[in-house]
Amino acid sequence: MYRPLADEIRPKSLDDVVGQEHILGKNGMLRRIIESGQIPNLIFYGPSGVGKTTVASIIAEKTQRTLHKLNATTAGIGDIKAVIDSLDTMLAPNGVLLYLDEIQYFNKKQQQSLLEHIENGKISLIASTTENPYFYVYNAILSRSTVFEFKAIEPKQLIPAIERAMGIMGEKNGLNWEAEEGVMDFIASACGGDVRKAMNCVELLFYGARETDGKLLLSLDDAKSVAQRSAIRYDRDGDGHYDLLSAFQKSIRGSDPDAAIHYLARLLEAGDMISPCRRLLVIAAEDIGLAYPQAISIVKACVDSAREIGLPEAQIPLAEATILLATAPKSNSAVSAIKMAMADVKAGRTGDTPRHIKNVHADGAEVEKVEAYKYAHDYKNHYVEQQYLPDAVKDRKYYEFGDNKTEQAAKKYWDEIKKK
Repeated sequence: MYRPLADEIRPKSLDDVVGQEHILGKNGMLRRIIESGQIPNLIFYGPSGVGKTTVASIIAEKTQRTLHKLNATTAGIGDIKAVIDSLDTMLAPNGVLLYLDEIQYFNKKQQQSLLEHIENGKISLIASTTENPYFYVYNAILSRSTVFEFKAIEPKQLIPAIERAMGIMGEKNGLNWEAEEGVMDFIASACGGDVRKAMNCVELLFYGARETDGKLLLSLDDAKSVAQRSAIRYDRDGDGHYDLLSAFQKSIRGSDPDAAIHYLARLLEAGDMISPCRRLLVIAAEDIGLAYPQAISIVKACVDSAREIGLPEAQIPLAEATILLATAPKSNSAVSAIKMAMADVKAGRTGDTPRHIKNVHADGAEVEKVEAYKYAHDYKNHYVEQQYLPDAVKDRKYYEFGDNKTEQAAKKYWDEIKKK
């Protein structure tokens, strides 16, 4: 029966696990917990193919408990009930170790059905998820568990695993093999930190390799063909999507055009054009703002052009908009102003609109003269001092001029007029 190379090469000990030195290294906290033999409830969080299932399997080997594996994408309440029913029986005399993969797909009721048993220790839960557990796992489960984050594997850490995989495949084929220069490095980089993808690439490379003089040639062109776009980690509804958009905006806000273009390229390569279009318009208002108020008009034109022409050509106007914003002066003065104003409104700090600026078109004789609206255009420089804010917040200051050239010019203009 066919057995995937990724499963065949799965490590049997912590020393063989690729990467995760921060938690599985010599002094890593997770390693010390595992070696103690006392396994608490654990949640493993990280991208696919980085060792979460492997570590759970190693833990299972070190415990005397019965191992149950469930995948939340297919399991239901009935499966959980079957695990619970096995407690305190000959099938599970020492309790149960439950490995629950993709726990984020369990709803609140399904997760809560485990609470009593993970709290009293009869079930030791090891759950894994590719999504942020603080968003997708219910608090009751989180409060009874310890979260460990698994990270994508660095290319240099993958090379030994790729070499080992090629050795195993060579033995299975019974032929000598030779890899062109750069093949291992390419696979290590192209798999996007996913060991499983790297193993799949090696397996396919061997199956499709050409035999010459009794030797299999693993060519760089073939490696590029089987790897294709596997380095891209992207899910429009998952953390990866929002991580990229966050990195995109923060790079522009930080005035790093190279990083901004990098994240734009990753979004576009994944086929997502709409998200960066929307985000660029937000950035123009939120991060560039009044330091360069024309930016939003330019970005809108670039976005409209991109949507009109579509990919791949759309990458050009979007790149222009990205670089423009990354290299533009920055100001969040408008953001700060509206946040403060919204906070006051939500807190009820409003008050009645001053009489003289209400929608009263003709102040009659019964209205005191002091309440009469002063039409600004009738005064010098189209300005006259009068109260516009309600009495409750009449001294509130929301907007502060930014320290950029544009806003400082406006400040100078109004300081002169208002004689401040």
